[in-house]
Amino acid sequence: MGDLIEFYGTECPHCNTMKPLVAKVEKELKVKVDKLEVWHNAKNAQMMQQYDKGRCGGVPFFFNKKTGKYICGSVPYEKLKSWAQGK
Repeated sequence: MGDLIEFYGTECPHCNTMKPLVAKVEKELKVKVDKLEVWHNAKNAQMMQQYDKGRCGGVPFFFNKKTGKYICGSVPYEKLKSWAQGK
């Protein structure tokens, strides 16, 4: 697994809103965001709790393992891009 992780729920409307933005970040920055589904996968949900530590409590939850920075919910593209760049 890489440094950039997105925890999401299959039926989550906010997660689906972020899909094209995540794809754009991956293409533009040539990075990989590991996408882990948590609503139907208990192992992924448990992993999300370890990274979340009660900060967000929901999806989408983005975590940058290199910087420790995270994003709760859907955000504009520029914020997602800055997160992926470690800013």
